[in-house]
Amino acid sequence: MTQPLVLKNVRIIDPSRQLDEVGTIIVGEDGRILASGRDAQNQGTPEGAKVRDGQGLVAAPGLVDAKVFVGEPGNEHRETIESASRAAAAGGVTSFIMMPDTDPVLDDIALIEFVKKTARDKAVVNVHPAAALTRGLKGEEMTEIGLLRLSGAVAFTNGHHGLADTQVLRRAMTYAREFDAVISLETRDPYLAVNGVMNEGLLASWLGLSGSPREAEIIPLERDLRIAGLTGAKYHAAQISVPQSAEAIRTARQRGAKATCGISINHLSLNENDIGEYRTFFKLSPPLRSEDDRQAMVDALADGTIDIIVSSHDPQDVDTKRLPFADAADGAIGLETMLAAALRLHHSGQVPLLRLIDAMSTRPAQIFGLDAGTLKPGAKADITLIDLDEPWIVSAKQLLSRSKNTPFEDARFSGRAVATYVAGKPVFDLA
Repeated sequence: MTQPLVLKNVRIIDPSRQLDEVGTIIVGEDGRILASGRDAQNQGTPEGAKVRDGQGLVAAPGLVDAKVFVGEPGNEHRETIESASRAAAAGGVTSFIMMPDTDPVLDDIALIEFVKKTARDKAVVNVHPAAALTRGLKGEEMTEIGLLRLSGAVAFTNGHHGLADTQVLRRAMTYAREFDAVISLETRDPYLAVNGVMNEGLLASWLGLSGSPREAEIIPLERDLRIAGLTGAKYHAAQISVPQSAEAIRTARQRGAKATCGISINHLSLNENDIGEYRTFFKLSPPLRSEDDRQAMVDALADGTIDIIVSSHDPQDVDTKRLPFADAADGAIGLETMLAAALRLHHSGQVPLLRLIDAMSTRPAQIFGLDAGTLKPGAKADITLIDLDEPWIVSAKQLLSRSKNTPFEDARFSGRAVATYVAGKPVFDLA
């Protein structure tokens, strides 16, 4: 049982109800929402409740990050489930989906149970494991999708890797359909992109770096979408980065495919020019694209073609990042900066705030079937309080993640999470 909570005078933004109004949220001692909205204050204050005046703050459903890499088990020096959960709470994220790229790979029931138990014991937010789609992420033999689904896996993915064998993919999608499971895949052709370390184009030539063409993303995506349509499976393109990919998603949906897609906050906020003097914290997969591509992806997010925003949190240490650009590992951390970077799109007027919260909370919860993403009465009280105008500068020393490979180091932001609640319990408070 938790102490009842009352958040009053907050601007409630709840995409699950298309709600944007100033009101009150009342949370009972069972950690669930009793009332939420303009008229909630009429229900009175529960006995012993903690009352917080949220004048000037936004109350949103806790953010749901659908793509988080964690080092545990195997590489705990990069990130543990506990440290990732604390970083998530500081970023307003109350639930995240953990990718199976661990050592050993999350491809059997015992390892899924390990993640769930560790999360129960040590994490301050909700951690949902995604299971490997193929054994060892090798792309050759599919895992026990049914048993892994029953054990708590919320999605099936090949992690950092795409899946080259279309027959394996067809079988996996057919099998996953019977368990109403989501197949989430990277769209990266391992042959076209084999030597590419940044976006193919004039800038790559100037820098003397090998480029990865847009077709390395588009071709496998269109293939996956065709197989999803053939099998009737739920397919999620984990991370797209070019407007042709968004168009492919639109076309597949018109054909009846059950297709959704995500984009990392990095590809909405940054472009290839940010690489500058070979800065390896900007070496990502897919690579940062042109400014025209970025703007087109922002438009695709605003119109709903792109369903969700992910942090693509991928901790790397000094040994893998402090290298020549071509040799450095891909990836950047992002749990603590996803919300603040997304709010740039709100402040610029490019994406409505309701749509932003939908893309980072309600929609990912819907896609992956999570008990999250809403402030409806009866829902679990996972709540993020946001100050839209709080100015702050990202400092690597203050980040809670064990790894510090952020592309936003020293970035100036307006807006951040100031308090985070999971089932009504405070797990982060900036004050």
